[in-house]
Amino acid sequence: MFANIGWGELVILLVAALVILGPDRLPSAITWVTKSIRQVKDYANGASQQLKDELGTDFEDLRKPLADLNQLRGMTPRAVITKHLLDGDDSLFKSTFDGKPFDNKPSSNRPSSNNLSANKPSLDKKLPAGQTPPIDSDAT
Repeated sequence: MFANIGWGELVILLVAALVILGPDRLPSAITWVTKSIRQVKDYANGASQQLKDELGTDFEDLRKPLADLNQLRGMTPRAVITKHLLDGDDSLFKSTFDGKPFDNKPSSNRPSSNNLSANKPSLDKKLPAGQTPPIDSDAT
């Protein structure tokens, strides 16, 4: 429940409570807080149990989409594509489009990184006066 509160913060809270309440009222305040927290937990557990009892099997039907959504939150985009679009077959990511295995070594049929950089336009070159810069309509 207090996963975000460290020991340092807890000590500061106790010292502040000791200064504010004083040593004579501090024990009764601590017991009141622990009883209140316990009561809130009991109410929450009772409410969820009552919901399970009233809905029966429908409660599990409501929980399943939420569990699936929670599972999707933890997945990478590649895992989502593999699971939902490719039915778990990740061979697309392991091979090139021509069916050969993918490797990081340059081959004769693939352009090398030097050739790729030669095809890119230079960003240092100035445009002549009156010429409009090229616009990528897909990117805008």
